Order: sequence, then C-alpha cells, then structure tokens
Amino acid sequence: MGTTLLIGSCEPFSGKSALVLGIAQQLNQSGHSIQFGKPLATSLDWDPNQGPLPQPLIDDDVRFVGETLGFEADRLMSSLHLLSPTTATSRLGLGQLDAGEGFDQLRQQVNDHDGLTLLEGAGSLNEGLLYGLSLPQLAEGLEAKVVLVHLWQDSRSVEPLLAAKQSLGDHLVGVVLNAVTPEEVDSLERQVVPTLENLGLTVFGVMPRSPLLRSVTVGELVRRLEARVICCQDRQELLVETLSIGAMNVNSAMEFFRRRRNMAVVTGADRTDIQLAALEASTQCLILTGAGEPLPQLISRAEELDVPLLKVEHDTLATVEVIEQAFGHVRLHEAVKATYAFRLVEEHCHLDRLFAALNLKVQNV
Repeated sequence: MGTTLLIGSCEPFSGKSALVLGIAQQLNQSGHSIQFGKPLATSLDWDPNQGPLPQPLIDDDVRFVGETLGFEADRLMSSLHLLSPTTATSRLGLGQLDAGEGFDQLRQQVNDHDGLTLLEGAGSLNEGLLYGLSLPQLAEGLEAKVVLVHLWQDSRSVEPLLAAKQSLGDHLVGVVLNAVTPEEVDSLERQVVPTLENLGLTVFGVMPRSPLLRSVTVGELVRRLEARVICCQDRQELLVETLSIGAMNVNSAMEFFRRRRNMAVVTGADRTDIQLAALEASTQCLILTGAGEPLPQLISRAEELDVPLLKVEHDTLATVEVIEQAFGHVRLHEAVKATYAFRLVEEHCHLDRLFAALNLKVQNV
C-alpha cells in the first residue's frame, strides 16, 4: 500500500496545479511511481447537448500534467464525477449525496498502487459535497494526507486555514502560502511562519505572486469577451499579464505604456492615436470598444507587429471588468507557465520537509 497526498485549497484558483507540477516533477525525476487524478473533475469542456460525458472521464488539468511530465495513460486517474450545472441538477434531483460505487473503485485503485497517489481537490474545502467528494470526505475515505495551497494577503488570511485544520484534523500535514507580495516574502517567513507553526500549521513554502501564472491568453479573452478577431488570428496563444486603458492624451499614454509589459490595451475604436502608440509598446493585444471600425493603416501596422486586434460590443467599463475577472482565474494549461511553476516550487517550497512528513525517501531534493 502506497501513500496518498491530496492537494487542496480554501478557495478556487489558489495555485494547486502549480504545486502539483512541482511535487510530481521532483518525485518523477527521483524514480518514484506516481499516479495522478482529480476525483471531481472541474476543468472539462463538455456540452451536455452534444452527448454523454466522455469515458474515461479525464479532467483537462490531469491531462495537462500528464502531457507535461510524460506520464503514460495508465498513470492518469479518471474522475468519478464532473462539477457542472447539469450534473449538479441531476444529483440534486436524485437526492444523492454520496460518491457512489465509484468511490470503492477509487479506494481500491489507491490501495493497489505501491507508490504515491497524488490527487487534486476541488476549488474549496467544501466544494464537492453534493458529489460526496469534498476535501474532508476524500481525506477520510482514502486515508489521505492533505496539503493546502492558500492565497495570503495579510494576517486575516490565517482564519480559513484554522477552520480547515479543525475540519481536516490529523489529515492536514501542512500548507503552502501563495501569491505573497514579493517584497513581503522574507518578512513573512521570519515573522509569520514561526507563529503559524506554533499554531500547528506546518508551512512547506511561501511563494511570491507571479504575473505570469496569473496571466491569461489572448484566446481566452476572445472567448470571454465574445470578441471579433480582426487580424492575427493565429497569435491567440500570447499571454497577457497586465491591463491598460487608453483614455488619456497620446503623450501621457506613450509614457504609461512604456512602463507596462505584456499588456492588453482597451481603447475606443475612434482613438487611432492611442491605438498606434499601444502597438509600439509591449502590447499583446489591442481591444477596441464602441462604434466604428479601425483604420486600414492600423490593421496593417498590427499585422506587421503580430499584435491581435479585437473588436468587442461591450463598452470600455464592461470590457475592463471581464478582463480583470480573468486574471488569476484561468487554468494552468500553457507550457511556459508549467516551466515557471517548476522553478517557483523548487525555489520557494521545502519539499524535503513534505516528503519526510510523508515518509518518502527522495534523493537530491
């Protein structure tokens, strides 16, 4: 019988997949046998009108981790249920709150594996209760150890961790604090971490906030904004890290744009001066709002510089709200993000302490 480790969080998009990648990479490189899965799928592009759920039910996050680390198909575990409005309505109608016979099969698959079973929980501590697959239920049913990845803002951020400790009990082996302001990482490690340890919260790492990991692809913005792509359709993989609004005079705009990097610039369709200035800066896409169409010379310049030009029906305020909501709320499905996640975990997490807590012998960690 091997070891089961659950990576969970108190709220969605806390950085679970980044930690999973970092842990799995180090164990994989040291020759450990790993199987990985998400008992409750939360990332799957499925349209109920197109037919039944695919079988096996492999979450997109699981597939990405497998492809990134070169896992064979038999090391990727299928999910028991999919978290979606359609499946939630069905389960609510049935009045069924347990995971069903699939949970026994999951437990058997875990028990039959001699190495590490690495599982990623749903978005929050209680998400999945409707499916019998919340983090506490999984920890108890699979006799698993739990590490929580937690977004840290200030000392009030400890309260959800204390609540999680009460709920998870001895299953909780520690936490990783994430998205810490880079300038505060050192002081947090010196002043706050010892206090958390005294409260029974072992801290395995303090990771700084990363604009890259919070970034969103141009393609994702196209989807969320329902935008029309005017040019550079094939450049939708570009990553947007910051947002700028072109509503000032052109001289001020140029100075402002020079200080930003990997921007999405939102401006009115009639502001050709701002649009041309944005194209000369670190702009990943230009988003035009309001009535009117871009001038041919703007389209031509955007094509020369390989900058996607998008047109939306929303006004500027609504467009900005959609984009701001996207930052930090997208899946880690890009190779460049995975590479950065490896480095982030390696530099800022004490995985040797985690592996020791799990009784895993790992060389050169």
